[in-house]
Order: sequence, then C-alpha cells, then structure tokens
Amino acid sequence: VVEWGDDVKAVSEDEAMVLVNHQATGDVCTLMMCLQDKGTVVRQMMWLMDHIFKYTNFGIVSLIHGDFFIRQGKAHRDQQLVLLKEHLEKYYRSRNRKWIVLFPEGGFLRKRRETSQAFAKKNNLPFLQHVTLPRLGATQVILKTLVAPQENGTPAGGDAVAKESKSKGLQWVIDTTIAYPKGEPLDIQTWILGYRQPTVTHVHYRIFPVKDVPAEPEALTHWLYQRFIEKEDLLTHFYETGAFPPLQGQTKAISREMTLSNLWLVGIQSLAFLSGGMWYCIFQYFYHCLF
Repeated sequence: VVEWGDDVKAVSEDEAMVLVNHQATGDVCTLMMCLQDKGTVVRQMMWLMDHIFKYTNFGIVSLIHGDFFIRQGKAHRDQQLVLLKEHLEKYYRSRNRKWIVLFPEGGFLRKRRETSQAFAKKNNLPFLQHVTLPRLGATQVILKTLVAPQENGTPAGGDAVAKESKSKGLQWVIDTTIAYPKGEPLDIQTWILGYRQPTVTHVHYRIFPVKDVPAEPEALTHWLYQRFIEKEDLLTHFYETGAFPPLQGQTKAISREMTLSNLWLVGIQSLAFLSGGMWYCIFQYFYHCLF
C-alpha cells in the first residue's frame, strides 16, 4: 500500500470520522492494513457495514467489537438511522472509540453507478464515473451525535477541569480515497486465494477540521457532494498518470510506502494458526465425547 496526501498519524489520538469510497470488499482489508501503523486507532475504531456481513465468518467478531450493521433500502432507511443513533450513544463513548469508518455511497461502485448517474442527470448534478453520489443519512447522524456541542466557540458545560475530563467529540473528518491500478479493485476472494498478481493499492487522505463541516442538511449535502466530486478528479488523475496530484501548496505529490514489521506479521499469523488448531482440538474432543 502506498499512501498520499495528508499524514493521518498526526490526528491518530483524536476522534475522527473517516469517509471512504467503496469499490469492493477488499477496501476493508486495505483500510485495516493502512491503520496497523497508526498507533492505537486500529483498536479504538468503529465500522459501519452492510448487514449482510453480520452473517460472514467475521460477523461475530464485529458484533463483539461493537460495530454497526446497517440495512440498505428505502423501506429500512429511517429506522436504521434511529438505530444508528442509539448504537452510537450506547457504545461509542463507553468503549472508548476514536475513529468511525463509513462508506457514504451505500454500496459498491459497480452496483450503484448507473442509479447514481441517473439521479445526477435528473437533478443537474455532475456525471461521476469513478465514484457515486454519497448519501447523507449516516454522516448526518454521526455528526449530530458525536460532535461536542459548542458555546461561544468552546465546548459547552463545566469548568476547565471538567472539560478536560470529557470527550472533545469528533474533531476531524478524514476524506479517504482508495485507488487500484487500472481501476481493477481487489475483492475478499482475491485476498484469500491470491489468484491475482501482487499489486500496489494507493490510498489518498485529506483532513478537514470538523468545525469547517456545515451542520445544516442542505449545506452538508453540498459539502459531501463536493468531497466526492474531488474524489472523481483524484481518481481520474490517478488512472491517467499512475499517481495522485499534489496537495494545494505543493509542487510535487509526496507518497509514503506503508510497510509492516515482518516479525509482527509472523507473530499475528502464528497466533491465527494456533487459535485455529486450538478450536479444532476442542471441537474434536466434544465430537468424540458425544459420538
């Protein structure tokens, strides 16, 4: 993985909302790898994912971790937003979460592109090819629930000591853009079976102070659309040149190769194999006891 744009390590100890474009199931694996060297973030984050993943092999892990499974579709939309608000109020602070990750497009690019383009044409919005227009609901609920209330430009309530002991709320929005060479995303099957040649995945970050994000629905919708229009420009530039453009004020884009310790990787894989062996022995023991 090669990282571009702002250095998110600088805000790894602050609360942040991470907005990501969604092309395939491999996006989650890419993000998990990227966050391994970002301090304690990987242990203190919450994911929003489609409810179908609840029934996969890592569904039980995500349930225990306190992630939120959201059901798509107009029939469930309003109810899901209420459930999301309740989930955040119950688990986000009590479990000391720092970052929350969501895919505002509401589905994979290949599945939503045609519908999004039709909606854009009907409403005189930009025609997007590499991303789709995001949905407002979950983003708005997260901002309303997790951003600390303000009074006269400072967090509301209590004296200075009390303020320090309280959460500062969301402080940043991290706009994350994942790009795959030739626009060919990796899915979970590819990660597991490895039937494609090794490839470099590119991840671009932009950090926005949450105070610069509008709260009113119409203004927030416009702000969110602008982020995905920028993603479209970033991805167009990447597919044409093989690199992301430089940040404002830079003359040349700077990339950072993300690497993990070989010792750490061996340790993690060894733990996984030992865990699998342990559960195999346990099930085998009970099977012989019962049969």
